[in-house]
Amino acid sequence: MDSLASAVLAGAGPEELARAEVPTDYLAAHLRAEDMPRALASPAPDVREYLHVGRVPMPVLAPDEVLVAVMASSINYNTVWSATFSPVPTFKFLQRFGALGGWAKRHDLPYHVVGSDAAGVVVRVGDGVRRWRAGDRVVASCVQVDDHEPASHADAMLGGDQRIWGYETNFGGLAHYTVVRASQLLPKPAHLTWEESAGNLLTAATSYRMLISERGARVKLGDVVLIWGATGGLGAFAVQLVKRAGGIPVGVVSSEAKAELLRGLGCHVVINRAEIGIGGEVPRTPQRTAELGDRLARAIRQAVGEDPHIVFDFVGEATFGLSVHVVRRGGTVVTCGSSTGYRHHYDNGVLTTRLKRIVGSHAANLQEQWECNRLFQLGLLSPVVSAVHPLENVAEAARLVQQNQHVGKVGVLCLAPRTGMGVTDPALRARIGEDRINPLRNSETDTPEPVLAG
Repeated sequence: MDSLASAVLAGAGPEELARAEVPTDYLAAHLRAEDMPRALASPAPDVREYLHVGRVPMPVLAPDEVLVAVMASSINYNTVWSATFSPVPTFKFLQRFGALGGWAKRHDLPYHVVGSDAAGVVVRVGDGVRRWRAGDRVVASCVQVDDHEPASHADAMLGGDQRIWGYETNFGGLAHYTVVRASQLLPKPAHLTWEESAGNLLTAATSYRMLISERGARVKLGDVVLIWGATGGLGAFAVQLVKRAGGIPVGVVSSEAKAELLRGLGCHVVINRAEIGIGGEVPRTPQRTAELGDRLARAIRQAVGEDPHIVFDFVGEATFGLSVHVVRRGGTVVTCGSSTGYRHHYDNGVLTTRLKRIVGSHAANLQEQWECNRLFQLGLLSPVVSAVHPLENVAEAARLVQQNQHVGKVGVLCLAPRTGMGVTDPALRARIGEDRINPLRNSETDTPEPVLAG
């Protein structure tokens, strides 16, 4: 282990961290451009073949950037996209970014360090950074914005040059170190462990913007909200947000085992789609969409007595036509991501004549991230980490997400040698209670033994 990492693990202060030497390379989960042709030729690429863990060179910091020693990270679906080189190979993102010149040129490399979540310790700051210093405990937002772009000052997500760090940029969070912009950082919730803190911002803040923000569906007291994939990272946070806002979450899952987990999360209205004959098919005709949509609508009405005001849909191609079909007259379908495909088919007559709305959403701006992180700091939102793996096993962890064999978020230990570290407010943690903090946790899949750091 390098001296800087040792100092971080020992809880060193700012002066000692400043004296420790930054290593010339570090351990990171990364893709290799040379693998891209083979992956693109495969009908069903397996992320385990293309997600490598090895040492990569340490980049130089730009003036507005921060070097963070990553204690823990997590798997998001964009890591699956990255490691299958679809729907767009991420090396194309890096090439376009690098073509801007200047500091952006560093990102165009034959390898791509991936990962869009991180919790860790600031170890270096660029000359232009004012609000952060070495030793600060932080979590990283996934969004990098260009603050010279006018649209960014209205809403950062409107900026044409906003990018998702670790997906559309290099030097991501599934590593011992990561490079982020200072404007990505937020304080780590003091009562949460490293792995609990590292699995929140991308998915929770995305759900926050979709449901709570003025730019999303704006859930209000009494709203019925249909949530697809309700035991996934986005869905499990959506359930919590709807309940906190006074709405009625209706969770859709694919098995009775997931239904039980969802009830444990506090979602009392659960629809097992397998029980009503809605499998994994993509309905290809208006008639089939209406047939499956009617089945789902009947199940929702039977459970809550009315149609949903809002449908929360990140699944995409396989579900979107059903979402438009079942949402009530004047209701809203809010969508992001599309993990099953981006080509959505729906009946526009149903949309227009019944005055339904579709709201597109993507990640969250820094203010939305801040408000969402505040809910974690207050104990009003709980992490949904279900399992934790060491960085060396990141490919297996990503495979679970690729095959939808996970619930909630899958955490990854980076520099943290074991789970359970990083809590600095044990009193708040005790008041909230372990069961509420870890409603989906399966300790059998954790890695409590020390993880060797290269």
